[in-house]
Amino acid sequence: MRTQTTLRAALEDPALLGSILHGSSWFAWRTLLIASMGEPLTCDEEREAFRRLTGRPAEPRERADEFWAVVGRRGGKTRAAATLAVYVAALADHSDCLAIGERGLCLFIAENTKQAAVAFGYAAGIFENVPMLAELVVNRTADTISLSNSVDLEVRAASFRGLRGPTCVGVIADEACFWAVDDAANADAEILNAVRPSLATTGGPLIVISSPYARRGEVYATHRQHFGEKGDPRILVAQGASRDFNPSLPQAVVNRAYARDPVAASAEYGGAFRSDLEAFVSREVIDAAIVAGRHELPRVEGIHYVAFVDPSGGSADSMTLAVAHMEDSRVVLDLVRERRPPFSPDDVAREFAETLKAYGVTSVRGDRYGGQWPRERLQVHGVEYMPADKPKSDLYRDLLPMLNSGRVELLDHPRLIAQLCQLERRTARGGRDSVDHPPGAHDDIANVVAGAVVYASQVAAQRIAFFPPFVVCGGRVVSDPAWISKEAQTGADRANATRPPSHWLRQDDPWRDADAGPPGGWTRGPPP
Repeated sequence: MRTQTTLRAALEDPALLGSILHGSSWFAWRTLLIASMGEPLTCDEEREAFRRLTGRPAEPRERADEFWAVVGRRGGKTRAAATLAVYVAALADHSDCLAIGERGLCLFIAENTKQAAVAFGYAAGIFENVPMLAELVVNRTADTISLSNSVDLEVRAASFRGLRGPTCVGVIADEACFWAVDDAANADAEILNAVRPSLATTGGPLIVISSPYARRGEVYATHRQHFGEKGDPRILVAQGASRDFNPSLPQAVVNRAYARDPVAASAEYGGAFRSDLEAFVSREVIDAAIVAGRHELPRVEGIHYVAFVDPSGGSADSMTLAVAHMEDSRVVLDLVRERRPPFSPDDVAREFAETLKAYGVTSVRGDRYGGQWPRERLQVHGVEYMPADKPKSDLYRDLLPMLNSGRVELLDHPRLIAQLCQLERRTARGGRDSVDHPPGAHDDIANVVAGAVVYASQVAAQRIAFFPPFVVCGGRVVSDPAWISKEAQTGADRANATRPPSHWLRQDDPWRDADAGPPGGWTRGPPP
């Protein structure tokens, strides 16, 4: 990449970019962008701003391969990044890096194309309003601007599969803190690893901008490694509060945000990674629970199955189902079903009811979503719907020690793994933890798996606890409750088993609802 003019000159020239980031409120951004292009800073005020925002004693004096900006909301990062993109695409010569007939791409990527289009819109506005730059435009569509210098500016969703192949002169990655992380199906690390080779031959910059979020993911890892003087000179990382980059933002707006929620405001406007968010469960723990190659288990006669469902109206979230059972001291996940929207809720209710009955399950637990309709529609198809007595966060918290102790066998299900990896533990101001998916993500599968596993464990524990110490079973006096529980669960002596009077059992006796339970009633026998 050979620049036709310096970025400083372009930012000072009204005929180029001088009208885009002009004025004192854009001083910090002009300083950082100039330094990222390897140009020298020319005054003490610029050097002080650079030291304060990057933690480095001096500007690098060489063009950065990657420029990461962790900036609070309304800090001007999208407009600044778009300006740098226009400079790289329009005011640099890439002909020595492009083959005959090849067009270089300046990509705008984000979690989805709608979000990526925001920065692209700023770039389009620059071309439309600066006559000298407008002359370079040979074609314009909703998501592409084609320039006469064989460079296209283009919007794409952040997908590690869809970003492979092109030759890029620059990449703008917007709000990367909110991309999927760890081992998700489309993780942030995979996306960035897909675009870096596309920049290798042109030497174009990777520009990553985001307001901060949790202490994980590529943005946080890059900040930890490269912010400050020990970082790689070719990887420039800046961080600051919204008003550090945009002093025109009213202080009253920031003050009100801190009054409402200091922790959230420290990220939204303070530019700090949130200390109240952490990963709920590690990938290593999840890997240990996965039975490789096991995708579903058939029904086995004599086993009592427990199911959990997460209903959906069919337009936004998936409707999901999980089935599990207890085996010795472990809970085994047997089945996961997901129907993604759009779908007919009644059709999925019928399908799930048929699946449940195939496992001998005639009652299923689920959350309280949708009022009466899940209960009514499943009841029509012969399955009783029981609202769970625990909220989602409690189910996740009960699941964690079971995972950590190796008492769960999970299916080899990529979307389940991804959703479990993304779960976040949040600490509220009152000190109470909650567990949920990050913004823009989903946990429909993880939710039903947690419900099925936790309730399968509880039902098994209740069965053993409610057996009296001496019972008559099949005409024999038996004194070992563990033997009774084992025999009952495997179906032995079921035809001859009898049950004690109701006052000897609690009202939530699992035999009342369990299809696998023995008919009749248990009766207490004399001590042997």
